[in-house]
Amino acid sequence: MEVSSTLAEWAIAHRRHIHQFPELSGQEWETHQYIKKHIQDLGLEILDYQAPSLVAFLPGTDGTKTIGLRSDIDALPIQEEGEKTCISQRSGVAHVCGHDGHTAILLSVAKWASENRYRIKPNLVFVFQSAEEMGPSGAEALIEQGLLELLDEIYGLHLWQPLKKGKIGLLSGSMMASSDEFELVIHGSGGHGALPHETIDPIFVASQVISGIQSIISRKINPMEPAVITVGKVVAGTTYNIIPHEATLYGTLRAFTNEVREWLPIELERVAKGIAEAYGASISFKLLRGTPPVINDSNVSEFVKQVIVTSFPAKTYETIEPSMAAEDFSFYLQKKPGAFLFVGMNSEKSSYPHHDPRFDIDEESISMAIRFFCELILHQE
Repeated sequence: MEVSSTLAEWAIAHRRHIHQFPELSGQEWETHQYIKKHIQDLGLEILDYQAPSLVAFLPGTDGTKTIGLRSDIDALPIQEEGEKTCISQRSGVAHVCGHDGHTAILLSVAKWASENRYRIKPNLVFVFQSAEEMGPSGAEALIEQGLLELLDEIYGLHLWQPLKKGKIGLLSGSMMASSDEFELVIHGSGGHGALPHETIDPIFVASQVISGIQSIISRKINPMEPAVITVGKVVAGTTYNIIPHEATLYGTLRAFTNEVREWLPIELERVAKGIAEAYGASISFKLLRGTPPVINDSNVSEFVKQVIVTSFPAKTYETIEPSMAAEDFSFYLQKKPGAFLFVGMNSEKSSYPHHDPRFDIDEESISMAIRFFCELILHQE
């Protein structure tokens, strides 16, 4: 099937509206109402799930199978920059990841489905999910409310700037990394900067810990198993000539398997404790659980590949490299078969990376994403 110019224009108009009025994770109340109005206009049933997420239902002609299609609806706490077709009207909040496009895509698929009910065999559940960017996860909240009990399979996509426009990328198995955060406090003994021998300098110990924990990646993990430990923030001290009592490291842990994800913080705490004790210091360690790795089901991934290969021009499909970025779609995939994929949009119109203040969507990629979801629906048995 081809996406009509009318539907493509309809999608772009919605994307631009949503882009101008972004809302942060868990606060997408206006976005919820906007989606709700248009879903009601399309004649779809709105199911009883907690706002600001919204879940809509369309029965299929056969109805023995139910598939979920998911988009995320939240924005980021970033001041948008650059000259664009449309720009955020809210200071310090912006859609610079692509969720405005995802929402418009799913709205458009719902519109197409409502107008082509007689062609659709499975029941369809449209999931407009809150809070993908920041916890608590909107995916976890919907799962706790019983969403996955309705579904046989679930699918999601991301407009992806690193992937060339005109490509659809997928990887069976581990495609995106887990994301957890840690807070590591090094307890020393402060004093005068001129008399370091009378102190246990937590800043010096922190420097050794930062260096030492990288040995976990280089010497304790199989080189064929990607993982990341990054310290992104260090807080210590008040002025130039005082050695403080404490130094605090904040960082992220990334892995592609649940086994490495579980092992990584245990090993980090063990290594950091050993280094600190060697210098007479001690540590406190706190792990903040985030999202598990995105692990696509192998059978569903093969089905998706065949949909793309048979429905799109040659060389549209691409087996991609795994990404260290994270996605809370992974929570769904822990419990139900499904697949998450990338729709490429790298071009002159979309040349800045996700989460950059200058990031923008190449709106020509929206049609391909709509078409993919529609083809996926039509290929369901």
